[in-house]
Amino acid sequence: MNYDVIVIGSGPGGYVTAIRASQLGLKTAIIERESLGGICLNWGCIPTKALLKSAQVFEYLNHSKEYGISADNIKADFGAVIKRSRDVADGMSKGIQFLMKKNKIDVIMGTATVKAGKKVEVKAADGKVSIVEGNILLLQQGLVLVCYQTYHKMVKKLLVTVKL
Repeated sequence: MNYDVIVIGSGPGGYVTAIRASQLGLKTAIIERESLGGICLNWGCIPTKALLKSAQVFEYLNHSKEYGISADNIKADFGAVIKRSRDVADGMSKGIQFLMKKNKIDVIMGTATVKAGKKVEVKAADGKVSIVEGNILLLQQGLVLVCYQTYHKMVKKLLVTVKL
């Protein structure tokens, strides 16, 4: 399949970029390995903030007498706290799915590997491999831990092999 823009990574930088490209009239695809929203939305920032909010509410309840409110026998249900955190993240991921559909962005699930000639190989979870092509390839991988030396080699190879 051919696209004007292919965005690799659907975190906060990726999905916003894809939406804007589509709004500008460009045929757009976004490639994501796991869940739309990336690490930030699904495992990092957002679930962590949901957990912190639960801890804050628990702390308020434990000091409710200071506010003139009587609340006795306050207990935390950690299973319910974790479930709430996961529900918040899942709800936001579904919101991004809605935005992709609304903006007519093709969502391609799998691991992307940039190839020569404006091509991207996508390996799905079931092992199926497909090739997509795009005039503009945007790497929006966000939270990727790579040492500087490895990063430098990757960028040098990318600049040599991908001629945009």
